[in-house]
Amino acid sequence: MFPQVQSFHDAVTGTVSHIVYAGAGSSCAVIDPVLDYDAASGRTSTASLDRIVAFIGEQQLSVAWILETHAHADHLSGAAELKRQAGGEIAIGGNIADVRSMFSTTFDLSGSHGFDHLFVPNEVFAIGALRARAIPTPGHTPVDSAYLIGDALFVGDTLFMPDLGTARCDFPGGDARSLYASIRRLLALPETTRVFVCHDYPPAGRDVRVCTTIGEQRLHNIHVRDGISECDFVTMRTARDRTLKLPALLFPAMQVNLRGGRLPERESNGRRYLKVPLDEAPLTGEVS
Repeated sequence: MFPQVQSFHDAVTGTVSHIVYAGAGSSCAVIDPVLDYDAASGRTSTASLDRIVAFIGEQQLSVAWILETHAHADHLSGAAELKRQAGGEIAIGGNIADVRSMFSTTFDLSGSHGFDHLFVPNEVFAIGALRARAIPTPGHTPVDSAYLIGDALFVGDTLFMPDLGTARCDFPGGDARSLYASIRRLLALPETTRVFVCHDYPPAGRDVRVCTTIGEQRLHNIHVRDGISECDFVTMRTARDRTLKLPALLFPAMQVNLRGGRLPERESNGRRYLKVPLDEAPLTGEVS
């Protein structure tokens, strides 16, 4: 069965959320939903989620899963709020425990991790009549997963559009060699497999694109097309990552996304806070 996909682009963060479903009235999965956050005012809003919820209502869909491809550093997850409004099980790769451990000295992450289900590698699951598989794709972070649903592959930050290449690997637990291996496994899928990305930052003159194919990636991806060796990729990725700044929302995002999208608990004055650690050591990984 070939799933239908409706995608939603958040222009502020460049994030693409997806709804995958079999047709009107079917079960669906929502992948990488965004909770809008204005860092200057500290205010959250649900404008991005409202579009998703409206589409779910229009198509009379039933939310079975809310799938996170990884613990995002560039936006706040809308998973918990979406579950409150529309239901569904919040799920992510089982290695989320490793990422939480890496950030445990930076933030207080005590209590529940906030996810309803943690996938084991290559776990098969159902979205109504659709068959899905959670494919581990470590490299960008240890917890990254791609979701293969019919002929549609949702790759998170592992791959971007071919003219943008691949994700950075300098976060805690990131590793360029692991990313290369993860991508080559994905590129072994049939060339007609549709590839849905989690981000697009289009260069001048190009519109936003959210879907490509395995064949297009193998021919044209500027970082990992066919013929580029592991050594070449690691050298390129390591040098490029050294030039990148930390994402602007890294600290706010980790406090929410490592809890399955749940906002911090209210403090004694009744308010919630997202905190910025002072003089934190650089949050970078190592390339082996």
